[in-house]
Amino acid sequence: MENIDIFKNINKISILGGPGTGKSTLADNLGKNLKLPIYHLDGIHHLANWEKRDEKERDKIIFEIIEKPKWVIDGTYKSTIETRIKKTEMIIFLDYSTIAKLKGIMLRYIKNRGKEKPEIPGCKEKMEAEFVKYTLQWNKKTRKIVMKVLEENKNKKIIVFKSRKKLNKWYEKLFNKKMDL
Repeated sequence: MENIDIFKNINKISILGGPGTGKSTLADNLGKNLKLPIYHLDGIHHLANWEKRDEKERDKIIFEIIEKPKWVIDGTYKSTIETRIKKTEMIIFLDYSTIAKLKGIMLRYIKNRGKEKPEIPGCKEKMEAEFVKYTLQWNKKTRKIVMKVLEENKNKKIIVFKSRKKLNKWYEKLFNKKMDL
C-alpha cells in the first residue's frame, strides 16, 4: 500500500469523477493535509443563486489557476480537461458506478438540503431532474472523455478508485485519520 511519500514533489493534483463521488470532499482534505490551495471548478462555474458564469470567462479563470505553482482542483469540465491534465502532476479519478453516484447525490441532498454549499458560495444544496439525468448519463458520455485523457497522460501519476470505501481506506492509511466530511 502507498504511503504519504506518493505526494513527494507533487504540487498539482486534479481530482476527476462524476457527481456525488466526493471530489470536493477529497480536494478539501488533500489540500489541507498537503498545504495546497484548493479550487473547486463548480465554484468557478457558478455564481450566487446557481447563476452560471460565462463559459469563456470561466475557462479563462481556470487557465489562470493552472499556471499557479500549487493546487488541488476538483471537477471534470470537458472544455478545460485536456489543458488542466497536461499541467497536473497527479490525477485521482473517482470512477464509481452510476448507482454509487446516485446514492452520493441523494445522501448529500438529504444531509445538506437548503444549506449553502461551501465550495459554491451563494448556492444552496438542491436536487433537480436535470442534474439527476446528467448523473445517470455521466458514465456513458463524460467517462469516455476522462478515459481518453487518462490514456493520453499515462506517464503521470494516476490513481483510480472504484468505490468510496476504497478511497476512504486509502486516505485513512495515508493520513492516519478519516476524511473530514
